[in-house]
Amino acid sequence: MKKTVFFLFLILFPLLVSGQKTPDYNLVWDTPSANSGESMPCGGGDIGLNVWVENGDILFYMARSGSFDENNSLLKQGRIRIKLSPNPFEGETFRQELNLEEGCVLITGKNKAITSDIRIWVDVFHPVIHVEVTNNQNLSASISYENWRYQDRLLRKGESDQNSYKWAPPKELVTKKDEVAYDGNQILFYHRNTGETVFDATVKQQGLDSVKALLFNPLKNLTFGGIVEAKGFQPAGISNGEYNHTDYKAWKLQSEKPLKQWELTIKLHTAQTKDLAEWLQAAKANLSSNKKKNIAWWKNFQNRSFIHIQSKDGTDTGFELSRNYQLFRYMLACNASGDYPTRFNGGLFTYDPAFVDSIRDFTPDYRRWTGGTFTAQNQRLVYFPMLKNGDFDLMTPQFEFYKRILQTAEIRSKVYWGHEGACFTEQIENFGLPNPSEYTWKRPEKFDKGLEYNAWLEYQWDTALEFCFLILEKERYTGADISEYIPLIESSLRFFDEHYQYLAKQRGIKALDGNGKLVLFPGSSCETYKMAYNSTSTIAALQTVAIRLLELPAQYLDAEKRTYYEQFLNRLPEIHTREIDGHTTIAPAWQWERINNTESPQLYPVFPWGIYGIGKPDLETAINTYRYDPDVIKFRDYAGWKQDAIWAARLGLTEEAKELMVKKLQNSRRKFPAFWGPGFDWTPDHNWGGSGMIALQEMLLQTNGEELLPLPAFPKNWDVHFKLHAPYNKVIECKYINGEIKELKINNKK
Repeated sequence: MKKTVFFLFLILFPLLVSGQKTPDYNLVWDTPSANSGESMPCGGGDIGLNVWVENGDILFYMARSGSFDENNSLLKQGRIRIKLSPNPFEGETFRQELNLEEGCVLITGKNKAITSDIRIWVDVFHPVIHVEVTNNQNLSASISYENWRYQDRLLRKGESDQNSYKWAPPKELVTKKDEVAYDGNQILFYHRNTGETVFDATVKQQGLDSVKALLFNPLKNLTFGGIVEAKGFQPAGISNGEYNHTDYKAWKLQSEKPLKQWELTIKLHTAQTKDLAEWLQAAKANLSSNKKKNIAWWKNFQNRSFIHIQSKDGTDTGFELSRNYQLFRYMLACNASGDYPTRFNGGLFTYDPAFVDSIRDFTPDYRRWTGGTFTAQNQRLVYFPMLKNGDFDLMTPQFEFYKRILQTAEIRSKVYWGHEGACFTEQIENFGLPNPSEYTWKRPEKFDKGLEYNAWLEYQWDTALEFCFLILEKERYTGADISEYIPLIESSLRFFDEHYQYLAKQRGIKALDGNGKLVLFPGSSCETYKMAYNSTSTIAALQTVAIRLLELPAQYLDAEKRTYYEQFLNRLPEIHTREIDGHTTIAPAWQWERINNTESPQLYPVFPWGIYGIGKPDLETAINTYRYDPDVIKFRDYAGWKQDAIWAARLGLTEEAKELMVKKLQNSRRKFPAFWGPGFDWTPDHNWGGSGMIALQEMLLQTNGEELLPLPAFPKNWDVHFKLHAPYNKVIECKYINGEIKELKINNKK
């Protein structure tokens, strides 16, 4: 019996399984934390908090998407410290819980006859942080807003890795001070960008001053900050302190009298305004939160997708993997409505860097690989798992990121080479230009100004196509109107067509090779196979995106454009194979000059591009590549952005996929089990978590066109209940027990 017929039988006659209890993945700690490195994430909308209890004090860092300073550091909004007296958190009972279904952190303490319950949550619909305090008797309380940027801070050696200057900062570069003051019984704090920013320096460096007014500038006059308020509290003075070797000032609010119940609210506001007065007016606007509406949002989020694994080997591995999957998905949801994508190198949940790497004893603003530079190869792994999770709303910030900088990318092509198309580089700033230090400050005068003078990044332009693909996948999954992103997709393809014909004409008379194909040289197969001739990752990207663009409904492309893309497809060279020990394998390119990193782009036709896979032609060739290519074997790992677990799953290699995926999603070495890393990047490592999520999803559900392939690489000795999304508005819920599918529901959302 064919699989498809068997699955149809299961759809029509499901065997219902009763008595199974939904696992509780809420994380509970029964001891306080030693430091911020043992913090717990909490958030909503586009705000992230790191919450912990240390020496009886409740503390949390505040971070918000888009809070970029003059140097393009993604700055924290400060730290809050809450003290109760007498202190219920210095007694015999302590409990701290991350409640996933309600999107909050709950803290309970008991000290003799005193008890206190704290609820910390962030409004999904408004930028407001709430702390609700309930005591069993009246207690005195203080709230301190702590800020380490109370004065300009000189950036020390290595510290500029947090900003766009990286290892080559100007002499005496500083993080400029914030403004903090009492405003009646409230605390007002903000950072307003002034003077020259790294945007100005980058435009000048890259020879674009003549078109500067046309370039997107997200840093000019950007102001971010907020207001701390608690009714029944009043100013109680400013003090100095130190946390983890970083000095700070604290603005304190003290309760006017002991209280049983009270609430702290912190309203945040971020905007580019012509002057400070305009920002202040908006920051002080009244915002009303609806707790029930917020709880309903989180419950709906948790219900639209899940994976519950039960391992049957006497361990809790299945529970651990499933819980960590859900914890990480929660972290991603905390930036559902951000102006900027969730960063691969920590998202909104970085903390004091010395607790990640003791030699990096910098301020809480530090993270490796900057705050305003978005490394595309890493970012994509954060966003691919959102498809099968059905978290399509969470994908918008990443799509908008590229749409905003489209004009800048097209201007680069026009200024440097005189042709059309959008040139998106790999290490790209939030304003659309290459990172200035990766572009390189000291470069040969006659070197092509459109290129990064960089051994890793030269000629690497194709990663933006993966985000074009994600946009096309959203349309395929949901039927959503993607008209606003079609210019982005078209311009990204056109760049390769025009640029490589342009380069060919620089070398000789003909724009195409003897077979009428584009010559993709010089190119780059990821950051690994450099000075490549017809890179496999590039060919696969161009081929897949162009085919998918042509598959869109008629309203997206007129006849002329369809003819162009059909001809463009015909101009693409083929993916090459090569023989290794008698096995046919996918080559990383037709030719290359050197190897510069440890990626395996010869498997990109498997993921993300889906050219090879279960039910598709030449599966054996792809499996041979995974098993016999010496570079693939040498580069194989599970840490950070490594994708071997995904490839194993896509190829149906169950045991290999299981082994690597378990290592991916097992508990981190930190108190919060989904704070993985640093891997190749930082902690929390979001592309570590994202690649692990993708691998598990691919073990559970794959598709081949409209055909559904449940459990293509899932071990028979694990039970699982999952709910995932598939193309064409399908939601699949499956129960797999004792090696058999007991229930398979396929619902159409339309």
